[in-house]
Amino acid sequence: MAGMLSRTIFNKKNPLQLGRMWSSSSAVRTSTSHLHLSPPPLTSISHLHLSPPSLTSTSHLHLSPPPLTSISHLHLLLPTTKLFIDGKFVESKTSEWIDIHNPATNEVVSRVPKATQEEMRAAALSCSRAFPSWADTSILSRQQIFLRYQQLIKDNIKELAGLITLEQGKTLADAEGDVFRGLQVVEHTCSVTSLMLGETLPSITKDMDTYTYRLPIGVCAGIAPFNFPAMIPLWMFPMGLVCGNTYLMKPSERVPGCTMLLAKLLQDAGLPDGTLNIIHGQHAAVNFICDDPAIKAISFVGSNQAGEYIYQRGSHNGKRVQSNMGAKNHGVVMPDANKENTLNQLVGAAFGAAGQRCMALSTAVLVGEARAWLPQLVERSRALRVNAGDQPGADVGPLISPQAKARVSALIQSGVDQGASLLLDGRNVQVKGYENGNFVGPTILGNVTPEMTCYTEEIFGPVLVVLEVDNLDDAIAMINKNPYGNGTAIFTNNGATARKFTHEVDVGQVGINVPIPVPLPMFSFTGSRGSFRGDTNFYGKQGIQFYTQIKTVTSQWKAEDATITSPAVSMPTIR
Repeated sequence: MAGMLSRTIFNKKNPLQLGRMWSSSSAVRTSTSHLHLSPPPLTSISHLHLSPPSLTSTSHLHLSPPPLTSISHLHLLLPTTKLFIDGKFVESKTSEWIDIHNPATNEVVSRVPKATQEEMRAAALSCSRAFPSWADTSILSRQQIFLRYQQLIKDNIKELAGLITLEQGKTLADAEGDVFRGLQVVEHTCSVTSLMLGETLPSITKDMDTYTYRLPIGVCAGIAPFNFPAMIPLWMFPMGLVCGNTYLMKPSERVPGCTMLLAKLLQDAGLPDGTLNIIHGQHAAVNFICDDPAIKAISFVGSNQAGEYIYQRGSHNGKRVQSNMGAKNHGVVMPDANKENTLNQLVGAAFGAAGQRCMALSTAVLVGEARAWLPQLVERSRALRVNAGDQPGADVGPLISPQAKARVSALIQSGVDQGASLLLDGRNVQVKGYENGNFVGPTILGNVTPEMTCYTEEIFGPVLVVLEVDNLDDAIAMINKNPYGNGTAIFTNNGATARKFTHEVDVGQVGINVPIPVPLPMFSFTGSRGSFRGDTNFYGKQGIQFYTQIKTVTSQWKAEDATITSPAVSMPTIR
């Protein structure tokens, strides 16, 4: 970006493997302060052999680890993620911090605060103070800010992707896709002038008209998961803000860096101070968002346990809640499908992002003669390359944490113990140079039945479970019996088969030869049943509905009361 100097440092062997941005932006604001990741104190900088970057240099910095005698002071030297309150990136005064790890190495790269109650109240108050003026800002002015914002995201997509790979682990190519799918929602918000249109019905009775218009609802909040550090926050705050609301964002405490850079870019695009605030934390931060009376609506994406809790607690407090939760997405393979395309689609949709997607195609249902394709599916999956996300050619990166790795491995073993066939086992994969990483390679379980734990649980890892049925009716019945309803897909060359499937399957999003049917933002994300709680879904028309309220006006102006519309030239009389 013109005027933007930023660096992301990747040094896989260094215990101080950092992702840090120094910024001197001239794109609206000219601050050169260290915004979202604080550098070590100046008194400690010599231990890092690190000098602040020259504002004219674009070369990569090189870090040396501290002497072994000072390794106990490691946490004092790590950068910290700041809060974003009232237009300023501020250091938290908390005494409680959470370590952020690089999933490929499990080395601590930075720390994020558990915001104090005072800091969270300050953030909510900042949103409340900013709301009246932002709601009164013209829709054209809000649109112009987001037109600038989408360009700044494009200009900084590699920087954003680098932060995602550092903190979340996914491959750089997948991380860029993460940013791009969020960017598409931002681009759609630029259509706000048509998205916010109301309705009019003239002359509903003599001299009476009725019309509606959409208004913002107030302070809104978003709680995002770890698996899409860019896309999910960009589903949330841009939609809320462009409608005239102010926004309190809580990114995942595991992957805050990308959201902080997104906030900086939106500030550079001209967003007024206080309109967007960002807090960090875990349970206390979630409870604050659910309970604070200033917050009128909550958007959440994450696990069923958290989603049900947030929906119940937020709704009890009178808030609107949209809660996107877990999934068990089935891919039905018909014998008449395009074999090459179908096998490739299954592999990519099952193992991309290490299976850490709520729309991952984690269950293959082979119908009839399609059973014979299973050996080739296994071989194509075996060919995927497991490596750190920033390494060239990597297909599958690490899981987010050692706990996630242990859980996925246990679910694989549960399948074996309950009678499934382990056709491909990725639990013992070795990645040279990253022996401490949270890696599980592509895994396939065959002969799975619906009562097995590996089928009933959302695994959220690079594991494909394979079931076999005799016909399409059996496949549809199996999917409809499963409690989740996020997405499903059918692979077929028969239009009648596809039509029957789409009409009879009880799932919110259906793909026909499309394995991950996440709609583009002119439509809405429409997960259903056990995958969603709430009345209106994310982005598209439903997103606008969620972040606005309708005012209906009925007016009557009697025709006989109209002012004289032509001059009177006759002599006036007095009666």
